[in-house]
Amino acid sequence: MKKSIVIAALAATIATPVCFADVNEDLQNICTIVKNNDKGELRKKVRAIQDDYKLRVGDIYPGISCGGSSLIRYSMQNNATDVGVFIIKKMSKKDLGNAEADGQTIQQWAEANGFIGTEIGKELLDRIS
Repeated sequence: MKKSIVIAALAATIATPVCFADVNEDLQNICTIVKNNDKGELRKKVRAIQDDYKLRVGDIYPGISCGGSSLIRYSMQNNATDVGVFIIKKMSKKDLGNAEADGQTIQQWAEANGFIGTEIGKELLDRIS
């Protein structure tokens, strides 16, 4: 009995990197999708990831960087309103309140960089309050 549990745990550990490698391939052009404000294509990507890997946007969000910016920051920088609002709606309040790689939350960064008054910034404030 213990042997099968150990084997199952090892199999899960070994399979995990392959799963994330496949996710990375599926997300390869996500920065272009965000920059082009292509909500329909982003919706397809998100749906495929949810169906294929059972991951939600909040699970993959921290691992994606576009030119050093997170997806929401990148959408703000590129005035990709439809995509930015879509991403915010797909994430939990908790995930939206987490500090990003630079130690700032999305809200703190948006306020410091003049994006909090945009539609994306307003959606962010509505979602987290």
